[in-house]
Amino acid sequence: MFRLLVRFLLLLVFFAFLRYVITTVARGFSQAMRSQTRPSEPQAPKSQIGGELKQDPVCGIFVSTASSVKKTVNGELVHFCSVACRDKFKVA
Repeated sequence: MFRLLVRFLLLLVFFAFLRYVITTVARGFSQAMRSQTRPSEPQAPKSQIGGELKQDPVCGIFVSTASSVKKTVNGELVHFCSVACRDKFKVA
């Protein structure tokens, strides 16, 4: 009876280990396939720490002067959070 219990416990440990190995390998394949099929997306520029905060006149987000997109309008330097906001400001 004791041998049967030990064998059952060993079998349970074996299946738990086998499941762990299979899920780890499957997760690795899944990540590898995702990285191959997904086109490389353009990375957003990393914002720099520091600098004064200015408000974007289009969307109202406060942006650091060190990382903002700048444009001079009527002799005044205006700060934007992105090129899209700068282009919208041009139209307006």
